[in-house]
Amino acid sequence: MEFKHKPVMLHECIEGLKIKEKGIYVDGTLGGAGHSKEILKHLSKEGLLIGIDRDEEALQTAKNKLKEYENVKYIHGNHDDIKEIIEEIGIEQVDGILLDLGVSSYQLDERNRGFSYLGENILDMRMDKTQTLTAREVVNTYTEEELANIIYEYGEERYSKKIARNICEYRKKEELKTTKQLVEIIEKSVPKNKKEGHPAKRTFQAIRIEVNNEIKPLYETVRKCINCLKPKGRLCIITFHSLEDRAVKKAYIDAKGKCTCPPDLPYCVCGVHSEGKIITKKPIIPSTEEKEENSRAKSAKLRIFEKNK
Repeated sequence: MEFKHKPVMLHECIEGLKIKEKGIYVDGTLGGAGHSKEILKHLSKEGLLIGIDRDEEALQTAKNKLKEYENVKYIHGNHDDIKEIIEEIGIEQVDGILLDLGVSSYQLDERNRGFSYLGENILDMRMDKTQTLTAREVVNTYTEEELANIIYEYGEERYSKKIARNICEYRKKEELKTTKQLVEIIEKSVPKNKKEGHPAKRTFQAIRIEVNNEIKPLYETVRKCINCLKPKGRLCIITFHSLEDRAVKKAYIDAKGKCTCPPDLPYCVCGVHSEGKIITKKPIIPSTEEKEENSRAKSAKLRIFEKNK
């Protein structure tokens, strides 16, 4: 299957990175290489792009799409380990980092990966096929309380308790092995509401986030990324979930630092340490046109941070 991916807020990301021709940039979520290709167009041969992805199929596709460029390093890894990754290749700091935290169109559309609630496929949902935890293990071994909490917190699903209870009742009789089995349980647990789309959407999102540990390390990952930037370097992060956005926003605020001096003092005396400034006071969202053209861009938010001089 062709790895299709329409990069979200492409122009806004390129503008946000303020690319230098000879700079070093990291695409921590290489995916379909849409953002990376545009970054490379702005780099000279002396510049360098480091592309990281936990999905080996994505990396191979990116290599094919970017084969005309020689100034790319491809890394099979997780953006959570960005500091260790760039140090391993002999780089201390970079000029810019981009993280697009959305699951790729390919992964959603490639049914045998188990991300989609359409059709019948094995319950997998791993972005990195080398990891051990799968969706099948989550739904068959987690307690009812753990499942309910995950589905509520990560999926924002108000029927989480009923879904978790019915999953546990089902698995007493037989193991859940396929996406179709899980969808049927969810459909019996959630009242039909055409306005909210497919009833399994929220639960599948929640299980995917749990399987790939997408939320818990995010705050620390953002702080690591800022630490990896050169002076005046930029960090651009696109989120698609309220919990992701909240973690990014908090990390940016904490990195900026907060002055505790009384407002009537003419200058700061509290000695607050600031790592940089937040470029986007409010997150940038896709244009109406982009949302209409790419439905997966609808919940996207872009936040930008700049390292101090």
